[in-house]
Amino acid sequence: MVTADLKLTSQVHNYSIHFITISIHNAGQRLDNFLRTQLKGVPKSLIYRLVRKGQVQVNKKKSKPQYKLQSGDELRIPPVRQKDNKPLVSPRLGKVAVLTKALLYEDDHLLILNKPSGTAVHSGCRLSFGIIEGLRALWPNATFLELVHRLDRDTSGVLLIAKKRSALRLMHEQLRMKSIKKDYLALVRGQWQSHMKAVEAPLMKNILASGERIVRVSNDGKLSKTYFQVEERFTFATLVKASPVTGRTHQIRVHSQYTGHPIAFDDRYGDRKFDHQLKSCGLNRLFLHAVALSFKHPASGERLRIEAPLDESLRNCLLYLRTYHKEKS
Repeated sequence: MVTADLKLTSQVHNYSIHFITISIHNAGQRLDNFLRTQLKGVPKSLIYRLVRKGQVQVNKKKSKPQYKLQSGDELRIPPVRQKDNKPLVSPRLGKVAVLTKALLYEDDHLLILNKPSGTAVHSGCRLSFGIIEGLRALWPNATFLELVHRLDRDTSGVLLIAKKRSALRLMHEQLRMKSIKKDYLALVRGQWQSHMKAVEAPLMKNILASGERIVRVSNDGKLSKTYFQVEERFTFATLVKASPVTGRTHQIRVHSQYTGHPIAFDDRYGDRKFDHQLKSCGLNRLFLHAVALSFKHPASGERLRIEAPLDESLRNCLLYLRTYHKEKS
């Protein structure tokens, strides 16, 4: 039950309370900072009052704004209206409809999607819609839907969602043990050298004044490693399979740029001249796709490999390159 005082009743409504399990990607953030990214449009003063009065709870207990979240923490967020009086979760019907066609696998423990490019995995700063919000609209009776891992907004492909807290915990343990194998397909500039099978370059994340995240190779950064394998060659580009060992922000994109082979249509780390060469193929999105994930099922222990087909724009791009720019052997 929501126990709001009278001063908050104009901003608290009867929509469902939300429970979020903190992933390893959000661990270490202050509670107040995390809430500000989740409760877009909600006044900062109201967020602090909700925390102070115990309406926001961590592991069913009252917490302080400066508390640093830990992986596995369960966060209770009361129903709140935004400044424009719209509900906090207001999925766009068109994007929700797309998700119904993106389902790759579902059982009592996991839900797996072929995430479309251009859709964030979670709503947040400047974003009113994310995969999780859409899924909660499609599965209104689901008591638990949380991301096992993340994909960049413009990256498409296999995305794991846990339907039970026990499944989330076991999948996070596999991530920590690096036993989940992730394979991506990326179209990169130039001729990738076959002998370059692994890139080990420490990565450091920087937040610009605009709030944009930029990742750079730095000796002060975190250990990062990606395996690469040539899949197909074209006259001015290479299709590679990238398999990250670590899971740093923008890792494949930055490692590709670092080697001199930026990914096609990467608006942060790419090359506009390379993108222009691909203009005729009609591509207008980042060519990075999580094509397959291999992991142990959290209940049965069976090893599963889930594959996600390329979308039409990526398929058409490859068809164009194979027709007009196939490298001669």
